[in-house]
Amino acid sequence: MADVVDSETRSRMMAGIRGKDTQPELLIRRALHRRGFRYRLHVASLPGKPDLVFPRQHAVIQVNGCFWHCHECHLFKWPSSRVQFWRTKIMRNREKDAEASAALVRAGWRVLTVWECAFKGRTRRKEDDVITDVATWLVSGRGNKTLQGIQ
Repeated sequence: MADVVDSETRSRMMAGIRGKDTQPELLIRRALHRRGFRYRLHVASLPGKPDLVFPRQHAVIQVNGCFWHCHECHLFKWPSSRVQFWRTKIMRNREKDAEASAALVRAGWRVLTVWECAFKGRTRRKEDDVITDVATWLVSGRGNKTLQGIQ
């Protein structure tokens, strides 16, 4: 199927998609800061440059977009144009995520992955519930966890 916009418009649209400071990430950051948590952002010295790093809790949070990281939810759909390009790109994103998470765990970090569908779409949860789950996990000292939309 042909694209519905010209290549210049599509390029401008894709360039506008952010890799950091996304809406779900900002929501989590602001809410946790209000609750007294302090963190560092996108620490380049850690594998995968985690979105939020909590040195005191020895924990990191990755906030993933369902499309870009191939989450198996209703928000993800394989593109119908340039199929091989997108399949290669998105699957490599998944591989990098797994490699970074494994390296963080080996280094003694706890990893929480929060998926976009927790905040968006028909399976979204109440924002306060998601933030409470994140805060509870941070202080619990428990291992890795994933938060997503209601199944």
